Amino acid sequence: MTSSSQFSEQLEAFCSLARRIAKIDEVETLLILLEAPLDWAQLRKATDGMKVLLAADRPTHLQGAAEAGFASVQLSAIDAPVHEQLTRALLESVADDLLDPASCVIALYSGFEGGTIDSLSVIRLDEHLGRLTAHDLRQLETRVPLDTLKTTVDLAVSIGREGREGKPVGTLFVVGDHRTVLKHCHPLGFDPVKGYGTHERQLGDSKVREAIKEIAQLDGAFVVASDGTVVAACQHISAPGADITLSKGVGSRHWAAAAISRATQAVAIAVSESNGTVRLFQNGEVMLRIEPFRRAMKWRDFEYVPVPAGQD
Repeated sequence: MTSSSQFSEQLEAFCSLARRIAKIDEVETLLILLEAPLDWAQLRKATDGMKVLLAADRPTHLQGAAEAGFASVQLSAIDAPVHEQLTRALLESVADDLLDPASCVIALYSGFEGGTIDSLSVIRLDEHLGRLTAHDLRQLETRVPLDTLKTTVDLAVSIGREGREGKPVGTLFVVGDHRTVLKHCHPLGFDPVKGYGTHERQLGDSKVREAIKEIAQLDGAFVVASDGTVVAACQHISAPGADITLSKGVGSRHWAAAAISRATQAVAIAVSESNGTVRLFQNGEVMLRIEPFRRAMKWRDFEYVPVPAGQD
């Protein structure tokens, strides 16, 4: 048990605010992203009557939480940005039946100052996770390992949120069953990943993910093996699209994603260029939709043009 000094007055105030919002908005769960362990007794007192779910990227932050009666999620996203940690926490909580995919969650986290919980968000999972259920996620895992799927989804969300130099970027990842997928592909031209060794094309490597963000500006899809190896890039998908029905407003990238996921055992992840929305397709249908968190503010220098002497 940690000392009470680690449970600040500010955190207590946030918990009080969360309880009030929960009553007004019919919120079911309070999710707290931890950057350090807390005094669990004080947390229980401050969140009286609420279902509390804890998430952290280090096991030491959750030490003693289970014994104190708190459900928890161990994240494999050490030092990842807070938006990625929130996304993973929500996905894993749904997969573990800790959250209903249609529930509403209040999230407390450190959004500005590291080590201090200073931000609160109300998240409606049906808007962020679409029709995802625990059964769906486990079914996806039987085709593509969950670690590979999460890594690719996180990368897609990052591309959808950040874009490139302030401009939206759309792209498509086709994950799993890559040999069959390649039968429905042909290169649009130069393939940037061709010729590199397998270890140099692993999505688990942060340098590779950053390189993929750059390549995503080019036309075409990425083909990713089940082990997370990027097999090909800048590929045109030509799978048959018969009997596929999608909502209005989606473009050719989403039709290609639906078609390739119907024609193969792969999972397709499409990033919308218009709004950064990420959709995950399986068997021709949208199984998951994620609306990326708002793009970070970018400060711009004040543009000052001096007025010549004698002019107003």
